[in-house]
Amino acid sequence: MTDTVIELAQRGRALAAKDRERLVDLLIDSLEDAPDPGVEEAWRLEIRRRVAAYERGEATLFGVDEVMAEAKRLAR
Repeated sequence: MTDTVIELAQRGRALAAKDRERLVDLLIDSLEDAPDPGVEEAWRLEIRRRVAAYERGEATLFGVDEVMAEAKRLAR
């Protein structure tokens, strides 16, 4: 590690726990890339496709109880 990183780590350790948590969140957020415009557009198209299928009565719908039961079953 560089001296700057070591110094920042030492200063960070001196913060209150809540402030250290906030600092970690900010640093992790800074590592994330900007959303891929291609992925964003693909999701918009998929949402439109699903809404259109629903409006035409072609979508299979599941109630929240069914979804939760299946999620619990799969989690085992």
